[in-house]
Amino acid sequence: MKTIISKISLVLLLGGVASSCSKFDDMNVNPLKGNDNQVKIEFFFNNSLTGAQQDPHIGERIFVLDWKTTGRQHMTNGLATGTANDDWSKDYYRYSAEWIKNATKGIEIATNEIKAGSANEYTSNILQISRIWRAYLISEVADNFGPMPIEYALGENPKYRSVKDVYYYLFEELKDAVSKIDPSVKIPDDIAKFDRAYKFNHEKWIKYANSMRMRLAMRLSEVDAQKAKTEFEAAVETKQYIITTEDNFTVAEKDGWDPLAGVTSRSWNYQALSSTLNNLYLGLGGIKTERQVADSLKSSIKAENYIGKRYADHFTSMTNDPSAGYWLDGLPNKIDPRALKAFFIPGDINNQNFFVNGDDSKKTVDTLVTANSKIPVHTKFTWNAFALGDWAAKGTNNRLRSTLVGKVPALANQFRKSSNSRIFFANWETYFLLAEASLKGWTTGTSTQTAYEDGIKANFDYWGVGQFASDYLSSTDYNRVGTSVSFSHTTEPGNEHTMNFIDGYTQTAGTVSIKYPVNSLYKSGSVRNDILTKIITQKFIANLPWLPLESWNDQRRLGLPFYENPAIENALPNLPDLNSGNFLTSNIKFFPQRLPFPSSLRDSDPTGYQEAVTLLGGSDKVLTPLWWAKQN
Repeated sequence: MKTIISKISLVLLLGGVASSCSKFDDMNVNPLKGNDNQVKIEFFFNNSLTGAQQDPHIGERIFVLDWKTTGRQHMTNGLATGTANDDWSKDYYRYSAEWIKNATKGIEIATNEIKAGSANEYTSNILQISRIWRAYLISEVADNFGPMPIEYALGENPKYRSVKDVYYYLFEELKDAVSKIDPSVKIPDDIAKFDRAYKFNHEKWIKYANSMRMRLAMRLSEVDAQKAKTEFEAAVETKQYIITTEDNFTVAEKDGWDPLAGVTSRSWNYQALSSTLNNLYLGLGGIKTERQVADSLKSSIKAENYIGKRYADHFTSMTNDPSAGYWLDGLPNKIDPRALKAFFIPGDINNQNFFVNGDDSKKTVDTLVTANSKIPVHTKFTWNAFALGDWAAKGTNNRLRSTLVGKVPALANQFRKSSNSRIFFANWETYFLLAEASLKGWTTGTSTQTAYEDGIKANFDYWGVGQFASDYLSSTDYNRVGTSVSFSHTTEPGNEHTMNFIDGYTQTAGTVSIKYPVNSLYKSGSVRNDILTKIITQKFIANLPWLPLESWNDQRRLGLPFYENPAIENALPNLPDLNSGNFLTSNIKFFPQRLPFPSSLRDSDPTGYQEAVTLLGGSDKVLTPLWWAKQN
């Protein structure tokens, strides 16, 4: 990190700033001429904020293949099965250092201008906003790797600090920055355009800072409860936090290959529906599918107690995924209304959200291979998700899984277009944080139920399914993992429920007892439908697709929501503790906990690297938990 941060030259930084700033339509300054007027905090802030949107190179590797994978927003092995890519980590470490360095350089320049008496009246406010933004960037890196420097943010040589020290520093930064914003100072329009998120609106940045403080405080709630409570309640006491759609922290995306290109827009990333999400969606909220789909699809809807066709020789059973082993040859009877907005239905080519990814996208049949034949399986108007992991021969002979494109639901076309706004913080997250805090007995000014239901309604409005909210909130239907929506309904579902199926080979009908999975990470697996499980379930669903890192953070912190274990028809070398004798239980050793430090850090700064590993409190591995996460 010393090499990355301390030795980035001002010349290179100015080049990056000029390149970024030249993209604004109304700029009248020659971007190739490095005069004094270009060395302004707003330029560095813009460069930092814009860069952190993640260009297609780093966005695919980190946002999609690391965060969305570990956040179980789609079905991919990789980091989810313990395999970290050092090249990707090196790139992310380098990129993130540049984002932080740009923010820091702007802060340094503004501080010097203020001391010299040459600053504009508004410079101090931009300085404080830059500190708030930099606090987010530091938290993002720390939540991926763990220990990191904070002194470089003060213009000193970097020395690694523990995750606890990093978090304590961030609380102070956010508090102090907010206290120093002068609300009476207006930032001119020709300067405001350099802030793609809030146009340097101080009220919105203060609200974001306080919501961020609530997010970070909740992160510590399981290991440092008093500090978490103090920081959370102090942020709430300001009564200035993100609570309306207008205050959401968003940055508009656009077409291209620069940092503003959509993070989920690369066509080759199919982003198939994950089993984790599918099991949460199915049945949750009790909204019938027939109320959500076009008439042409209604004949494909199956009975509520039908799980599908069983193909024992082609679908893994070596996982605690409650849907494992079955192919739903139609559409589910009931499903969370957001599911059909977020993911397209195979074969539904007339739907504007259907994503065409080559000719395979429109195929409506594929095969299961046996020794003597090929069994055709129709995929049109079906709804399935496959467990990740190693399916061995079952996977090889199952073309539905080996060639996912067009066979299972995947991320909707609306997110493949660069006409979205990437969300960094939304009002529903604030509501769910307030709900969890209220449940803990912290002072929030609201009740657990009100905040929980307001969070759901806010996210339903985002997805355009608000018409279902009332029925959804009163539903006592269980999803596939045994959780319901209704706040007052905390009755446990029992251990299993009976469903109908058809043997896919013989077409013989039968019944089967489907067990609700045991989430050993949360209350020893004894609870599936308490209030906290409901809150985190809804927060997890709401996070799609913009906040996969937060989904991963909650799962590491609480063990919620339920993550199915990767299938182990063959052993997974990077998850050595998961085996044929324990795959029905959950253990933190079955799930990734962090990104290992990149080899570039170890090679360029061996002293700093050893410092960081020592502060980590364990080996520099994927499975070593961070300080605030569950430890066993």
